[in-house]
Amino acid sequence: MRKGIKFRAYPNSEQQNLINQTLGCCRLIYNKGLAMRNDAYENGQKVNYTQTCAMLTALKKTGQFSFLKEVDSMSLQQSLRDLDRAFQNFFQKRARHPQFKSKHNHTQSYRTINQGNNIRIVGKYLKLPKIGYLKIRQSMEVGMIRHAVVTKTASGKYFVTLNADFEPDGCCPDPDTAVGIDVGIKEFYTDSKGHVVENPKHLEKSMRKLVKEQRSLSRKQPGSNNREKQRMKVAAVHERICNQRNDFLQKQSTMLIRENQTICIEDLHVKGMIRNHRLAQSIASVSWSRFFTMLEYKAAWYGNTIIRIPTTYPSSQTCSCCGFKNPIVKNLAVRKWSCPVCNTVHNRDTNAAVNILNKGLAIA
Repeated sequence: MRKGIKFRAYPNSEQQNLINQTLGCCRLIYNKGLAMRNDAYENGQKVNYTQTCAMLTALKKTGQFSFLKEVDSMSLQQSLRDLDRAFQNFFQKRARHPQFKSKHNHTQSYRTINQGNNIRIVGKYLKLPKIGYLKIRQSMEVGMIRHAVVTKTASGKYFVTLNADFEPDGCCPDPDTAVGIDVGIKEFYTDSKGHVVENPKHLEKSMRKLVKEQRSLSRKQPGSNNREKQRMKVAAVHERICNQRNDFLQKQSTMLIRENQTICIEDLHVKGMIRNHRLAQSIASVSWSRFFTMLEYKAAWYGNTIIRIPTTYPSSQTCSCCGFKNPIVKNLAVRKWSCPVCNTVHNRDTNAAVNILNKGLAIA
């Protein structure tokens, strides 16, 4: 199987200039290819990937764009491949029409392919085409490298993501173990076994510092060096929040995959839930969708089963003992309730998790 492994990179000044030049050239070629396709469409013609590659070859031969020869040629071709894939997604209605890339976007990246072992790790360095030996902070072993993505973040840091082959480490929980997960805002999730994981609220805890830095940014003169320095401080706060959230989600999803063979979750329409302006920030901060995505791709790695329960299933209102549906529990303020039929006292979230598990096993 394959997975992406992300390392922090520490380029010297010469390598930084070359990386920034490569980012600019890839952006230029992408925009040239997009303009070529748009013009052809207006004239009732079609342009494919091969024709855009011919355009790239012609540009390199002109004196005005001779600087394209100074950067990695594979990265330029991959920009055109990305453009072709963007149009395929657009025609198949998976994405909107491709947009022109802007140099004002503070997060930039380019992709290059490993050909002839030109991308490899040598000690504490990563060999990249044209860049040379780039110092990295390697946190794990890497298998056969397929391609690499070099990214410059909004905070000015550089990262390299390697798409490499790997063998799953044989995570084999008991095949009879199954758990239901009920996610929330106050508690990140409650499972059918009664375990409760609190929401760490990384955004809320850093909000005071974030507001302070954003207010300072708003007072800086547009276009000044001080504004750029302050913008990077704001970006660093956002980056720290993102890293904390990802670390938490990775650890929780890995723990669930290692301990349970079958995991039942709700098929939540998070995009629609965010339209509630009172809960939008909290729902976005807790990242349910990303958590479910992590569970799904890790389950594919290790052979676990993820079962999604329909959104319309009343997991919180149904008694997990006798099946009575209590409409009063529809009010979110009700955290504990007693079933009028069997007199069982339920915790709202634990009861919902048990119902999710039972429904999931019934569907399977």
